Amino acid sequence: MTLAEQIELACLMEATARKPGNVHPAASFDDLSYDDFVRAAHAIADPLSAIQNHGLGRAIYNSVQATRDTTGTNVNLGIILLFAPLAVVMESDRLEDGLPSVLKRTTVEDAEQVYAAISLAQPGGLGKAAKQDLSERPTVTLYQAMSLAADRDRIAEQYVSDFKLVFAARQKLCELLTRSSDWESAVVWLHVWIMSCWPDTLIARKCGWAIAEQASLKARMLIDHAGVGTKLDPGGLGEFDAWLRADGHRRNPGTTADLIAATLFAALRDGLIDSPTREQIIQSAKSEWKF
Repeated sequence: MTLAEQIELACLMEATARKPGNVHPAASFDDLSYDDFVRAAHAIADPLSAIQNHGLGRAIYNSVQATRDTTGTNVNLGIILLFAPLAVVMESDRLEDGLPSVLKRTTVEDAEQVYAAISLAQPGGLGKAAKQDLSERPTVTLYQAMSLAADRDRIAEQYVSDFKLVFAARQKLCELLTRSSDWESAVVWLHVWIMSCWPDTLIARKCGWAIAEQASLKARMLIDHAGVGTKLDPGGLGEFDAWLRADGHRRNPGTTADLIAATLFAALRDGLIDSPTREQIIQSAKSEWKF
């Protein structure tokens, strides 16, 4: 499987799984649909897989530009930011071995390109930072810029923790898939598990940390009730989904979804899981699936 195929399949698996609170084949937002994610997955596969030729920052910018050209929306900025360092690691290296040096050797130019990409994507609710605000030209490396945001943004946190959460989630995903061949149920379970352990920072940014902690508690209750299986209580999962979608989708756990995509990509990249084909994923999207 090529790097471009791994990138696209990871994105498609994340978008197709009926995760509570997120866009998926049976649930859209007013300004975002499942088809947007499908088209964006294809759009970023080539620019991210060419990252060795263009460099980290430029590949991120090119991927955001490709997404804007294809969908006209900010569909996958978080996914792009997480995938890019993983895609830079040499194919001969395991991600855990190669990633730390990739993150440490980022440059000021990388930061400039990423700031430009974020400006192009126009994500909402970022607020103002005391240092190296996105409205200013950065004077530090991308790693240093991410370290300044790591206490409030789970994606930035990955850059300064060598993707600790992603690798922990990857191990959990592999465990889940040894118990069941149903990849979609495993992804939904993993999504709730991540939320139960790490409050979603997109929810925190939009609604405050108290609401993010409340969402995390609700997820933890679902996990505790499920025990060791991969099937979550359908009634409880449906109620959690409805709660996340209330208030105009402001409780959308979008950062968790980005981390799910990165986890899937990391697993595919190191050959730790088998992937359904693109056609099988699209067919799954057309099938009936209930919590």
